[in-house]
Amino acid sequence: MSHAIADSLTMVGRSIRLGRRNVDTLVMSIVLPLMMMALFVYVFGGAITTGTAYVNYVVPGIVLLCTGYGAASTAVSVADDMNGGMVDRLRSMPVGGFAVLTGHVTASVARNALSTAVVVGAAVAMGFRPSAAPVEWLATAGLLLLYVLALSWLAAGLGSVAKSVESASAFSFLMLFLPYLSSAFVPTHTMPPFLRGVSEHQPITPVIETVRGLLTGTPIGDRGWVAVLWCVGLLAASVAVATALYRRRVND
Repeated sequence: MSHAIADSLTMVGRSIRLGRRNVDTLVMSIVLPLMMMALFVYVFGGAITTGTAYVNYVVPGIVLLCTGYGAASTAVSVADDMNGGMVDRLRSMPVGGFAVLTGHVTASVARNALSTAVVVGAAVAMGFRPSAAPVEWLATAGLLLLYVLALSWLAAGLGSVAKSVESASAFSFLMLFLPYLSSAFVPTHTMPPFLRGVSEHQPITPVIETVRGLLTGTPIGDRGWVAVLWCVGLLAASVAVATALYRRRVND
C-alpha cells in the first residue's frame, strides 16, 4: 500500500512539473473560456432573457466549460505518454497504471483550480455578483472537484486507448460539446422540444443548475442530489474503465 502511494506521489510530482513547462495548455484553458464569456456577456447577452443579469446566469456555465477544457487536456497528456515511449520505460519498473493515471488526473485538478479562479475573478470584473455564503462556496468547490475528477479520469481513459495525440484530442470533443447542449447559456425552456429533452436529462445541466443556485441563490430543488449522483457515478465508472484500458494497452 505504501509503495503504491509513493508511486502515485512520484507521478503526481512529474505531471505537475510537466504542466508547469507546458504553458500553452494552461494559457489556452484560461483564454478560451474568457473569450467565450466575453462573447456571450457583451455580444449575445443583451438579446437573451433569463430573468436576471445575464452575466450572473452565464458564469456557472463558463466555469464548467473551463473545467472541460482543462480535463480534456488530460487525454492529450496520457496519449503522449502512451505513444511517446514513457510507458514503455515504466514497464521495466514496478509502477502500477493507477499511479501513472493518478499523476495526470491530479495535475488536471491543479490546472483547473488555477484556471477556474482566474475565470471567476474576470467574471467579477465583468459584473458577476455572487450572493453565496462561505458554506455555499465550499459546496460549489466540492461539486466542481467531483466534476473535474470525473471528467479527468474519463479523459485519462480516452487517452489510454488513443493511437496518437491528435486522436486523443478528437476523443475529448464530446466533453467540450455537452455544455452547449445544457442550460449553460440559455434556459432550456427556450429550446425546441426534442433538444430540450436532451438538455434536461444529460449530466451537465443539473451540475450547472446546482452551481448557479449555490452562487446566485436561484432554486436548486433536487438537482443538487442528481448532480452529485451523476458525478460520483461517472467518477467510479471512469476510474475503473481508465485503469482497465491502461493495463490492457500496456500488456498488449
